[in-house]
Amino acid sequence: MNRRNFLRAGVGAVSLTQFPHHLFASEKKKSATDRIKLGPMGVEVSRLAQGSGTNGSGGSSNQTKKLGTQGLADLFHAAYDNGVTFWDSADQYGTHPHVKLGLKAVPREKVAILTKTHASTAEEMRADLDRFRMELGTDYIDVMLLHCMLDKDWNKKKRGAMDVLIEAREKGIVRTHGVSCHTLEALKTAANEPWVQVDLARINPAQVAMDADPNTVLGVLRDMKSKGKGVIGMKILGAGKLRNRVDESLQYALAQDCVDCFTIGAENQAEQMDLVRKIPAASVRA
Repeated sequence: MNRRNFLRAGVGAVSLTQFPHHLFASEKKKSATDRIKLGPMGVEVSRLAQGSGTNGSGGSSNQTKKLGTQGLADLFHAAYDNGVTFWDSADQYGTHPHVKLGLKAVPREKVAILTKTHASTAEEMRADLDRFRMELGTDYIDVMLLHCMLDKDWNKKKRGAMDVLIEAREKGIVRTHGVSCHTLEALKTAANEPWVQVDLARINPAQVAMDADPNTVLGVLRDMKSKGKGVIGMKILGAGKLRNRVDESLQYALAQDCVDCFTIGAENQAEQMDLVRKIPAASVRA
């Protein structure tokens, strides 16, 4: 079976103990710093995003606990120095002040900031937009996502917030908008909802912390891409459970033509540099 047929076949999860590297090898080397035009608004991001929400909940994450405000700001700055200009944050992680401090050391227009909100109503969304921009220290947000969609009908429950984000995009306050999904039904709704410009989706070869088996998820993501939406991968390393299979997990993500870019929450500069170094090698490993 060749690479194209293998990727399209219903193979489900891939064994990482005997990973078929040759079937996922790209013909062209890819890098963490490749410039990607994301979704219909063409927001430019790096292929790799520096994440900040490993085990993120209650206003903290592994990154905030281990590094503190200055330490995480330094990690964002190090990412920028290494060409990783896509910074992933969220209100849930409490990482807005860390981004704000990191932005003081780099040109704002050279970095794409992603954040996420739990707002449902128009009033909640307006309040979050004002607060988020103050906390981030920026007049605009590049990518704003409704965070952690679980319900099939999230697009009905969140309509007030969605309408405000349309207005915000038209005013230049938000450059593009979308959702992060944590169930298969929510993901399918995102694929069919015209409002969604960008989706943050869980994907890895071992079906760790995912919404369904990889082949099923990829089918939905291909549908999204066919409709012009941007797709950001997350849980590439299975929330840290695939740390011993980084090369295989990276190569799997890099091989998917329906995944534009992906976020990984490196927790220190050594891990960050390891990812930057390994991505080109993983993309073409046969």
